[in-house]
Amino acid sequence: MKDRKEFYSFLAEIDGKPFSEYEKLVGDFDFARYVIKCPKLDIASDAPNPVFNIRIPQSIAELPGHLYDSPVRRTALEDYLTRNLADAVEQIARFNESGWARRNILVAATGQKILPRTSVIVTQEYIDVCIRIALPYKVFAVGSEDNRLVDAEMARKVFFEDLPEVIGESVFFCNLDLAEAEEFINTMEDADRVRQTLPTMGLVSFVGEGAFLAREQDSDLPDYDNIAPFEVDENVQSEVEVPNAGSLKGLGIPVGLTVVLGDVANGRVDFMDALASGVFNHVLGDGREHVVTASDAVQVCTDIGRSLQEINLTPFCSEIEGADSASYSSDSADAFTSQAAATIEALEVGARILIVDEISSSSSFLTTDSRVAGLLGDTPRASLAQRARQMVDELGISLVIGGENLVAEYIPIADTVLKVEDFQVSDITEEAKALNLSVPPEATPVNLDPMLARSRWIMPSSIDASVGCLDQVIEAIDLKAIEFGRSVIELDAVTQIADESQTLTIGLLLYYAKLRYMQEGYSLREMLDMIDRDLSNEGLGTISSDLRGDLARPRRYELAAALNRLPTFRVSHATE
Repeated sequence: MKDRKEFYSFLAEIDGKPFSEYEKLVGDFDFARYVIKCPKLDIASDAPNPVFNIRIPQSIAELPGHLYDSPVRRTALEDYLTRNLADAVEQIARFNESGWARRNILVAATGQKILPRTSVIVTQEYIDVCIRIALPYKVFAVGSEDNRLVDAEMARKVFFEDLPEVIGESVFFCNLDLAEAEEFINTMEDADRVRQTLPTMGLVSFVGEGAFLAREQDSDLPDYDNIAPFEVDENVQSEVEVPNAGSLKGLGIPVGLTVVLGDVANGRVDFMDALASGVFNHVLGDGREHVVTASDAVQVCTDIGRSLQEINLTPFCSEIEGADSASYSSDSADAFTSQAAATIEALEVGARILIVDEISSSSSFLTTDSRVAGLLGDTPRASLAQRARQMVDELGISLVIGGENLVAEYIPIADTVLKVEDFQVSDITEEAKALNLSVPPEATPVNLDPMLARSRWIMPSSIDASVGCLDQVIEAIDLKAIEFGRSVIELDAVTQIADESQTLTIGLLLYYAKLRYMQEGYSLREMLDMIDRDLSNEGLGTISSDLRGDLARPRRYELAAALNRLPTFRVSHATE
């Protein structure tokens, strides 16, 4: 292994030479306190900044073992260190005369959720930090194909001044705020314990008292000055024992069919969004640290214009003119069929809890107005309200339905009715049942078993990420869009994607699944089971042949949602 002196000498040798000379930095270099690993460099002018792996031995970092002595605590520590890295990089940003910050060290951005990532990996022996470094250069002529020359002076500052400062300040135990790190990790461990406890308490979600659910406009942070903390009546209060905070009090959302009443201005939508967001754990200060939802909950929204491939819509639509409702495909679905399909797709891949709010739903899918149903005569469509009780009783799933104007039909058949007003929740089940509201009109009887039992097999050739001579072109355009080969996957209606690193990972996982499993003839559900197994056993790094520090693990439900929205996606066959 080469050492830091040789690294320094290489920089001196290539100073002022063509940018391609940076290839001499490929290899491992011992910098005493850590090793810099550079597996490869792509020196093309339009290539992304190269990824460097910084490996710090635990004998030097000295991170206490109790911070990462379980998978949950390890994930929290890795996320915490990633945020430390980002903060340290921000501190050393250089500003030019125009006020623009120049950052040569780049760390993957993090959001409000704590996720398994590839930016930092902690083991008992070492810590791996994956970062991008913008190799410094000077421009010597305009108009040539590659007009960059190595700027060794700036490179020395990056590798011998900035990098040691960033790594030392963010990863070494001697510079960490231990109390802050422990609180961060303990909070995630407590949230995870709540999630494990939910099934034993007959709950699908828990909203801790005192949580701040609303977000500031254009921000994922709460507006503490303008909203009230979440409160719950004592008569419906639940209590959960956790390893660090002791006991948490809050509202438990029970299994079965729950209706959440409230208008938009009084916190119902924020409450419903918090339930959907609770499938992930949140960082300290977010306000939703103790809002925890079972990991198999999916928020289902309408998605006008999306494509559908061989979906069995018969539970909600017995006939479709000119098409087979038992195996329905469309290049541009309407509001009703898109939400019906999203419901069936979520159940197909294992969702056990569906979260639906009227603000993001098709009115015709959500409800059937019983007052005029008799005037309309027989219709091939059945609303969710007409199927909800059957779905809960026969399939064993849970439904959480939120609304103000379109949920009256759910009240007579609901197990629980909650009211949200000014971020205070009360149980009004008895009061609501006393209204004797009309039940949903009876729909044509249908067997719901295929909603869980039906399996689709993917046509591998339809999953094409290539462009020209490139085998794969996969990029996250933003949080809700993926460039996948010549196609763009639109994910605006997939609300539970946590951050852009997850979006990118979803695209890469689709390509990984094609190479590893689609050619073997596995169904979609089986393929997702094996991907979950691979990610749990081998880690996120297994999905890419390149070293990457910008990946974050998604759930199977968002992965399946992206596949179903890939414009080129085709199904080879489906079975019940």
